[in-house]
Amino acid sequence: MQIHQAREVADVLPDILVAAERIANTVTLGMHGRRKSGPGEDFWQYRPYTYGEPANRIDWRRSASQEELQIREREWEAAHTVWLWPDMTGSMGYRSHLSDTAKRDRALVLTLSLAMVLTRSGERVGLLGAMPARADRKAAEAIADMLGAMKDPTALPVGAAPKRFTDVVVFSDFLDTVDDVNAGIARLSALGARGHLIQINDPIEESFPFTGRVQFSEAESGLKLTAGRAEVYRAAYQARLAERRDRLQAFCRKMGWTFAIHHTDRSISEALMALYTRLTDDGTSDALPSEQISGAL
Repeated sequence: MQIHQAREVADVLPDILVAAERIANTVTLGMHGRRKSGPGEDFWQYRPYTYGEPANRIDWRRSASQEELQIREREWEAAHTVWLWPDMTGSMGYRSHLSDTAKRDRALVLTLSLAMVLTRSGERVGLLGAMPARADRKAAEAIADMLGAMKDPTALPVGAAPKRFTDVVVFSDFLDTVDDVNAGIARLSALGARGHLIQINDPIEESFPFTGRVQFSEAESGLKLTAGRAEVYRAAYQARLAERRDRLQAFCRKMGWTFAIHHTDRSISEALMALYTRLTDDGTSDALPSEQISGAL
């Protein structure tokens, strides 16, 4: 990330945290939390002693201030870990006149609001390859701080090693070569992680409404292309876009991952709820085709 781009990210993060908090508050968690009493290390709750229970489970200090004996219960460590990664490379800074937010900012809002929702329901979240997973309410702020200090982000973090039975969620436009993206998926999948790719697109990237003489500029390399009649490229562009998505989706299915599309002019709350539901289904439901997912995301 260039210096001015890093500054842009740092500048918008406070507002994005506020937006993420507001969006997270709109999502009804229901009864999806996994936390319950059982063997573990963390304190869960106090409850009255029941006749016949082992005496070593009694919290004598707590009981001394109560009218009855108290049992100190520990939390069953069933909370699972979700690793998040927002792509903040140059292409994600794009925003057209058809949307009021850049792809990068939407990825950040989704990342932080998802972190808030998950930790509130007892799950652990971390920044893939950059920050250890944690379950406290400050996890989203810690992720924001880490992202704000990041100088050289990548579409997929190199060297990340999530453990088995954890989830990986990547927010990106996935404009790297399909082979490179699939190679990253294969490496993470081989470690036993279950993954979810959320492709974030500006609406203009779908419709390609350009006509007449248009100069196109590649955000990261600076490469420029001038089209005398841009409209003649529309059909070929849309066919290429569909072909790329088909390849990504097919490889995700092969690896047991899911693939979804989110447009920056669509509801963030709907996207967050759909993704949260997918993450908490314990892998019991099959991944929906991207055509159906995109309606929700």
